[in-house]
Amino acid sequence: MKALKAIFHFYIHGSIHVAFSVLSLLLMTLHMFHIPFDVPMPAFAFFGTITGYNFVKYESLFRNKRHITPEIKAIAIMSSLTLLAAGASFLFLERKTQLVSLIFFALTLLYTVPFFPKKKNMRNWVGIKIYMVALCWAGITTLLPLFDAGIAVSTDVVLKFIQRFLLVIILILIFEIIDSKDDDPELMTVPQKIGVQKTKWLNLALLLPFFCLEFFKSDIDLKQLGANITLVIATALFTIFATPNRPKYYTLFWVESIPIFWLGLVLLVSTF
Repeated sequence: MKALKAIFHFYIHGSIHVAFSVLSLLLMTLHMFHIPFDVPMPAFAFFGTITGYNFVKYESLFRNKRHITPEIKAIAIMSSLTLLAAGASFLFLERKTQLVSLIFFALTLLYTVPFFPKKKNMRNWVGIKIYMVALCWAGITTLLPLFDAGIAVSTDVVLKFIQRFLLVIILILIFEIIDSKDDDPELMTVPQKIGVQKTKWLNLALLLPFFCLEFFKSDIDLKQLGANITLVIATALFTIFATPNRPKYYTLFWVESIPIFWLGLVLLVSTF
């Protein structure tokens, strides 16, 4: 039992689970735009997510020479290997995709490393964290695979990007509700500014445009609508039952499983 707990803890805190969530959204894009599966793009997103998230979470520990546990050392070794895998995958991407991915890499550095005065990074700028994360997720899971497949930016692409951006905002707000009692007050997260209950209402309200954007596509897929309705209901329930007293795994595992759940739904309904 202890071994299973240790493996699960490493799986979550080593950012493997969140990488599967990013991969699921990218595979959704391939499915929606009928793009053939090609290993380098999904591999780059999956391994790059592990490397990027672990860099964001643990970089300051190594930079400030704090106590490094054996698990964090193992995560650092894994992250070095995933960096190599992401780098190898990067070489097989189209030139345009490589250039755009470098932009997201630069945003990750600005988000993490204190380049600015008073040793601050963009993560410490009030109100910017939620938009930075949503922009990176939406860009990597929507724009990168489309650019790599040579698909031009169209109305459908813009709609999918906005929809993906909204979904990530919605998921982050659930995280912020759970973390609201532990977050630094200076971060001024949404629940800290307007309260938990109003944040829940905001999240439920954002689910409406997320769902309705599907009707503006050039081709409305009834199966996709059915999957989206189920996703909206599930996400609404996660929002309603979110409280600051919930354990961290409520978000770290269950909420971050929502993109995986969505991909499963879409693949399931597409078989009928």
